[in-house]
Amino acid sequence: MLALPLLICAWTFAPQESTQQETAPPEQASAQEDEADEPDELTLEEADARLPWRTGEIDLGKGMAKLTLPAAFRYLDPSAAQRVLEDVWGNPPSDPTWGMIFPADRGPFHEDSWAVVLRYEDEGHVDDGDASKIDYDDLMTEMRSGLGEENESRTKGGFATIDIVGWADRPHYDPAQHELFWAKELRFSDAPGNTLNYDVRLLGRKGVLSMNAVAGIEALPEVKAGMSALLGAVEFTDGNRYEQFDTGIDKLAAYGIGGLIAGKLALNAGLFKGLLALLIAGKKVVILVCAGAAAWFGKLFRSKKTRPAA
Repeated sequence: MLALPLLICAWTFAPQESTQQETAPPEQASAQEDEADEPDELTLEEADARLPWRTGEIDLGKGMAKLTLPAAFRYLDPSAAQRVLEDVWGNPPSDPTWGMIFPADRGPFHEDSWAVVLRYEDEGHVDDGDASKIDYDDLMTEMRSGLGEENESRTKGGFATIDIVGWADRPHYDPAQHELFWAKELRFSDAPGNTLNYDVRLLGRKGVLSMNAVAGIEALPEVKAGMSALLGAVEFTDGNRYEQFDTGIDKLAAYGIGGLIAGKLALNAGLFKGLLALLIAGKKVVILVCAGAAAWFGKLFRSKKTRPAA
């Protein structure tokens, strides 16, 4: 397979102890700068090991929810997640996340990886009264018909259009746990294979915890099993649970269960642009590191400086 180059400057995470350093002579400093610009190869394992992975019990949203990670998964905090989404996978700046979850044996640089983006949608308490009344075939038809305007905008912007092939996993709502999940099979106009977009929503008192995963459609069994395990691993804390909704002070969302499923397709499909590029291309990643960089991901994808002729 061909190599897909990925230029990444080296990063560190642990605070460094302050030490006094002598000022290097100009000639030596210049040589050090030139050396710092020389890219070195970094293996997937080395790049992965430098990420600030966390496991075990994790507070989400400043204590609004709690995640107890199964052993098969690991977590990146919101800051690291934003760097991955924007600097590694090339997404435009977006709203803050509550972090990302990856399989324990694969990270953001692996072509066969998949990931879950955690977000909190603070749009009010979602009334689930419509859950048992939704015709999901009709909802799918509505979602497909609503793509026209979105795809027109994508075409003007030079982006691939999106078609919804159908349900990869039909929506299901658990009224006892206030948990909703569904999956769509998508087709991008510039992709040879179809894409899996798997969504989970945990309803809370004042908003919804969103868990969105994207992978190749062939990964459906693995992603479905993984999302099921993760759904049981997260919960809202006391004071933030669905049943603690106070009609006197809390606002209602402008949509119900159907609106949760039908909304924000373009956002969900776009979160994983860089990962999808790897999945679609099926290429190995060659990671180049600019030696000596002090801040992690500080100058991702920085081009090598042009040197003056001798």
